[in-house]
Amino acid sequence: MSGTSEGPAPAGDLVRPAVTERHVDTSSRTSAGASPDPPVPSAPPVAPEPPSGTPASMAVPDGTSLRTFHAAFATAPLAMAVVDREGLVVTANEALDTLLGAGAGTLVGRSAADLMDLASDPRTRHTYREMLGGGQARMRCTRRLKHPDGRAIWAQITIAPLPPPERAVLISVTDIGAKRELQARLRHLQMHDPVTRLPNRALFFERLSAALEAETYEERGTGRIGLCYLDLDGFKAVNDTLGHRVGDRLLAAVAERLTRCAEEVGLTRATAPLVARLGGDEFALLVEDSTGTDQLADLAESALKALQAPFDLSGQRLSLSASIGVVERRAAGTTATGLMQAADTTLYWAKADGKGRWTLFDPERNAHRMTRQALSSTLRSAVERGEFSLEYQPLVGMEDGGVHGVEALVRWNHPRFGTLTPNRFIGLAEENGSIVQLGRWVLATACRQARRWQLDRPDAPPIFVSVNVAVRQVWDSDLVADVAKILTETGLAPNLLQLELTESAVMGSAGRPLQALQALSDMGVRIAIDDFGTGYSNLAYLSRLPVSVLKLDGSFVRGFQYENADGSSAHPNPADEVIVEALVQLAHRLGLTVTAECVETPSQASRLRRIGCDTGQGWLYSRPVAPEHISALLTAAACPQP
Repeated sequence: MSGTSEGPAPAGDLVRPAVTERHVDTSSRTSAGASPDPPVPSAPPVAPEPPSGTPASMAVPDGTSLRTFHAAFATAPLAMAVVDREGLVVTANEALDTLLGAGAGTLVGRSAADLMDLASDPRTRHTYREMLGGGQARMRCTRRLKHPDGRAIWAQITIAPLPPPERAVLISVTDIGAKRELQARLRHLQMHDPVTRLPNRALFFERLSAALEAETYEERGTGRIGLCYLDLDGFKAVNDTLGHRVGDRLLAAVAERLTRCAEEVGLTRATAPLVARLGGDEFALLVEDSTGTDQLADLAESALKALQAPFDLSGQRLSLSASIGVVERRAAGTTATGLMQAADTTLYWAKADGKGRWTLFDPERNAHRMTRQALSSTLRSAVERGEFSLEYQPLVGMEDGGVHGVEALVRWNHPRFGTLTPNRFIGLAEENGSIVQLGRWVLATACRQARRWQLDRPDAPPIFVSVNVAVRQVWDSDLVADVAKILTETGLAPNLLQLELTESAVMGSAGRPLQALQALSDMGVRIAIDDFGTGYSNLAYLSRLPVSVLKLDGSFVRGFQYENADGSSAHPNPADEVIVEALVQLAHRLGLTVTAECVETPSQASRLRRIGCDTGQGWLYSRPVAPEHISALLTAAACPQP
């Protein structure tokens, strides 16, 4: 009779030492050297001595007591056997005979190790031999025994030495099949989703963690792992309109289709992908030992296709789509947390890219996202640490070539990423609200610098400074009060400050934003619309805004250049020339001045001057520079031009 391993025993079944569970056939066999039909002892076995503390009158029982102990042993409901130091059964009670399906007395003389499979693995065999030699206090193990009628019996076996002078051990066997069955049922309930009957989040992560263990993936052929992380698009609307009962039935139907999809993939592989419901309307398909991104892409495509057909739920015909994030990589060096983070990020990309699709994890795109997150999380503290600085780009008069003003452009001198331009962080600042703190600092620094230039050149006409303002600064702070306070503290005249807002932020403004713009204009501050011509272009509304300057977007100016910055010829766009000329004329009729952005060539400047543009800004005159370079330009009669 040979035993077969059934895996490790539960922790609660192990008492010094820990041993593995075994499957043992209890059909008749004898140990080596034992007689096939050992005689039944003529005298009853020596009963175990009473435990310590037994009264002296019972320490040495008379004949009646011995018979009583023997009868108790024989009829006890707990299956027991006494085994001598040779490992042979001296006597066994009726309960053990019944449990093992043996005839009365047929177990006597047989090897207990063979009956209970106590010698099939080295650790158990060593511990059992120590007990037979008197050197081990107690041992317990769990075994799966095979009854002669073919059914399996899960048994807990406890072996304890009998007190001296008896040279024997007592083996007790408990049928724990019902207990294990209950444990298995409870575990199944614990590890499976009640709605879809799929493995739940706990079981999914258990399988994922096991798949990422080194000894697991080293034994497989590819050593790779793949994951499709799926989320149903618009599922909340189903619950909100049709109720959670219909929503649960829809989830169950989705689970069935995904399971069939995984089973079809499994027909050509050793194992099918694990389908699990992670919660809500989120599902996962785990591919162990994946063969590459092509396999995961095919699986994601199959899953999307499987969900395309409408669902019929008791008269309700529902259609839905799903978004899937796909991750495939080597198992070595991968953690469950890292894999899920990558899958969650990729699922977000699939949603952002339009839903109803699958997206493959892109390390470069993820690095960009991580960079954005790192920048966003440190923006507020960066202002306090003084990591920002301002550069200034001249605003040059088209007629006289003199510097009339400058635009303040913020730079982030990041300790890790170097110098960052506004397009790298202004959007993040608007998202997390730090634009208010940053904008206040930019405004104060620019006004202070403009006042310093004025004081350094008391006899020259002062120049104005133009500062970009985000619409969130108007909503989330008292911009009017901030401007008034800063002008008072720096001593800068209101007419030397110009605030730039984008066209999309200004057009259609009402309520508080419009009131703030009007108050600033009444204060004497100039209001400019930046990137004009690319937003709403509500010209009728333009006449009612307190605006004094239009800044034409550079895309129009680039369209009518006659030569590139390197001197090579370029073909002008007549339509852009017509648009710019019309905008300039419109602005002048409304009493506004016009600034052209992105002026790069003399031909552009010449044409802009001829059509009446007031000021120009661009690399033709100067790149954004430090404040001291602006001071040098102000000492010249006109801004240098190539």
